Amino acid sequence: MLHRHRHCHRHGRRAAPGALALGLIVAACGTDATGPSEPIDTLPRSLTVSERAVVEGSNRFAWSLLRQVYDAEPSASVFLSPLSASMALGMTALGAEGDTWTQMRDMLGFEGLSHEEVGVAYEGLLEMLLDLDPQVRLDIANSLWHRDAFTLEAPFLDAVRTHFDAHVEGLDFNDPGAAAAMNRWASDATQGKIDEVVQPPIDPLTMLFLMNAVYFKGDWRSGFDPDATQRQPFHRLDGGTTPVRLMELSDTLRYAAGEGWVGVELPYGGGAWVMDVIVPEEGRVGDVVADLPSAVAALHSASRGGEVRVFLPRFRLEWKRVLNDDLAALGMTDAFSPAHADFGRMRADARDLGLYVKQVRQNTFVEVNEEGTEAAAVTVVEVGVVCACGPPTVRADRPFLVVIRERLSGTVLFAGAIVEPPVEG
Repeated sequence: MLHRHRHCHRHGRRAAPGALALGLIVAACGTDATGPSEPIDTLPRSLTVSERAVVEGSNRFAWSLLRQVYDAEPSASVFLSPLSASMALGMTALGAEGDTWTQMRDMLGFEGLSHEEVGVAYEGLLEMLLDLDPQVRLDIANSLWHRDAFTLEAPFLDAVRTHFDAHVEGLDFNDPGAAAAMNRWASDATQGKIDEVVQPPIDPLTMLFLMNAVYFKGDWRSGFDPDATQRQPFHRLDGGTTPVRLMELSDTLRYAAGEGWVGVELPYGGGAWVMDVIVPEEGRVGDVVADLPSAVAALHSASRGGEVRVFLPRFRLEWKRVLNDDLAALGMTDAFSPAHADFGRMRADARDLGLYVKQVRQNTFVEVNEEGTEAAAVTVVEVGVVCACGPPTVRADRPFLVVIRERLSGTVLFAGAIVEPPVEG
């Protein structure tokens, strides 16, 4: 797994939502501290032009992906990690060329940047934010697993290792232990919250998996009193109600209201990470999702005013989705087509093999209670070919033709069709 994971006050790569708003849609973090300290309000250094472009572009991808997934199933709960999807797809994009690269780059919000600029910006941004808030825990792990006989271009592997700190390993995909190894990695990277991302047997046409895992855990800066939690009705979309455990908090918090919504910002740990809780008016969920960036911006710029009363349900959710259709709708089409995908930076013969993205899938977990939030995500990009690699096979175990000829002149000496089981000589 990713070798940036540390215990004590370093828990892998870290990022702050004020700079990289790509976390789980409800942003979360963790704490090892014993109590609140002064809020963290500034970054340790200014972002470079490339880093700022990555941040702004990635945020556009985050909101676009949420809208796309929500619109596909507006009556179902959604909890996704745009950051996890972006990083897994970002690693994959570094292996793309031509229109495939352009579509993936632009969908991810990186218009105009080169392969190197995208990779360096990710690397620098995440490195800078590694220890921004000592009270938060955010682990980000990346990995690439390939079929052991399927070699990949050295510059591509170097870029994945350098810019994404990815663990790279070749495995015998025909061995059930290969899936077990990848699942073990996912489980370790998410503290056991997501433990199955690859199911055996692995398709013989699958050549590699690119994975990202994100893990958050954190306590509220001001916790909810468990004694104040009571069962209250939750009003469903269909007009009915369901009893839930509703937590209650009164505190000085950032509050904002807009067209059809009210919202509050709940900080974690040192205050670098927050959860924005935005409650649309009845019948306005879709409208607010469509304009969520405006609501988040309003909360971000709001001043800490008077006391705000917050009622928030305890909840636990496990969510998963295949994202192929969603990503295609956002402009990433060629990568999913064996006839059009161009991953020439992964392998020089990628076009001949029909190397393409077979599936992009994401699993997430979240639990919110009086103490804080624990959340995790794993995104898997499965890449395969249209024909199995290895030596060509000619198996004459059904009717076949034979020709005996002289190669230089082309003279045919014998020709025949063997359609009945041949008699052994």
